Amino acid sequence: MSNKFNLAVSLIGVVAGLSTACASASEIRAAILKEYEAIVGQAFSADSGKQFWYQDNNGRSCTTCHTESLLAKGRHERTGKIIEPMAPSVNPKRLTKRKKINKWFLRNCKWTIGRECTIQEKGDILLWLSEQ
Repeated sequence: MSNKFNLAVSLIGVVAGLSTACASASEIRAAILKEYEAIVGQAFSADSGKQFWYQDNNGRSCTTCHTESLLAKGRHERTGKIIEPMAPSVNPKRLTKRKKINKWFLRNCKWTIGRECTIQEKGDILLWLSEQ
């Protein structure tokens, strides 16, 4: 009976840990958005983020590698590497680490639109992605 009890306690700990991880991811995104908002002095628009995501930039858009669906796996256009879904609702690891968010915004904005994204663009995109 103690094995069943230990298993139950372990499962409760795992579930609690997953809930904390999800809350932490959401808190990280909220903190970044709040910091961005303080810089630009205005709220972000999920609609603008969505529009940016799908906008064509000389034959490239975010969907070039990430696909039209944020729920689906993508594939890097040049390397063929699989890219896990962008939607946090199906990929809880997405948008959970500030360092990775910054790294990928820098790299992908330069590749997709030929320049760094503005703070307003980053905020709009991050807000929209966070809602998926």
